[in-house]
Amino acid sequence: MSLSEQQAAALSSETVVVAAGRPPRERDQPVNPPLVLSSTYFGTGPLGPGDRGYGRYSNPTWDPFEEALGQLEGAELPGLLYASGLAAVSSALSLIPAGGVLVMPTHSYSGTLVMAAELAQKGFIELRTVDITDTDAVKEALAPAGPGARPAAMLWLESPTNPMLGIADVKALTAAAHAAGAIVVTDNTFSTPLVQQPLALGSDVVLHSVTKYLAGHSDVVLGALVTSNPDMRSALLHNRTIHGAIAGPFEAWLALRGLRTLALRVERSQQSAMILAERLSTHPRIDFIRFPGLPADPGHERAKAQMTGFGSIICVHIAPVAGLDGADAADKLVRALELWLPATSLGGVESLIERRRRHAAEPVSVPENLVRMSVGIENVEDLWADLKQALDTLGG
Repeated sequence: MSLSEQQAAALSSETVVVAAGRPPRERDQPVNPPLVLSSTYFGTGPLGPGDRGYGRYSNPTWDPFEEALGQLEGAELPGLLYASGLAAVSSALSLIPAGGVLVMPTHSYSGTLVMAAELAQKGFIELRTVDITDTDAVKEALAPAGPGARPAAMLWLESPTNPMLGIADVKALTAAAHAAGAIVVTDNTFSTPLVQQPLALGSDVVLHSVTKYLAGHSDVVLGALVTSNPDMRSALLHNRTIHGAIAGPFEAWLALRGLRTLALRVERSQQSAMILAERLSTHPRIDFIRFPGLPADPGHERAKAQMTGFGSIICVHIAPVAGLDGADAADKLVRALELWLPATSLGGVESLIERRRRHAAEPVSVPENLVRMSVGIENVEDLWADLKQALDTLGG
């Protein structure tokens, strides 16, 4: 493809998102990778290294995105594209040996929690959930003291966490996990490779819901994994192939097109999120706010130390109003919005908002009145005007 590892390492991430995964520079060749729609490929005899063979093994349309994402995450190998974020989660969890211990944040993506809990219920793994922001508690869960206590086989990290926006000390926790003999998987969906580099902080595997910021337009469902470990990548590739959790070529093509504007979208949405968080932090209808960019946020100092920005997700707790508890007030707020879209998901060009506990799978420890906001790329004053008029409907 277009960029070597050395070339990518010498360029800024803002350039890599545009330059990586381009076709060879040959006369009359396309500037953009073409969409390849084929279920199989010509060939005779045994398949050798690099042979595509069949559409479940490989597709030329996957390659440019996988190359670009690997380079963006600072990996030594291309990434792996999956049919969805949860398909990537399932593949990553397959790295746990039978009966192994998984340490996972109490608050993380609900689909990941449900999948891990179901594996534990069937006896495939032992699951230990812990407050990922409590470094000492995580270390204890990784390598508990006492006779018969088993160390962890995998540490699953989210930072910031979904939806509570807790910030983990990623470097310290990855070191502790490795000391206990565990591998580390970090879900980097909220931050993107432009804001946080988990591999550089010690993680073994990085996960993305490509559906979110990487594709960026709320029109595809995809997931991805990235690692620099050849053995882990081979195991993950085998799992993807055998389980058939493959991406559609058209979705992969759309995701790469979306990736090209990632730097601009992240820059704009982060700037707007900071402005909105500052204004929301003083509004009387807001009981509590989490945004790591605010100096008063509990995770602010950690975020500054390991991230190059603060992301564009804001979580607020809506205060009760006359005749309405916090949850009802939150629902009323969401219904009153005209520009913000009341929908699940995040990371698209449009600003989305929802009360998270409307989902039955959301952990009960998530407050009923918590509203998660994904800030898009609209004009920030328009976004604020819509928020303000909706907050005004709550009175007070």
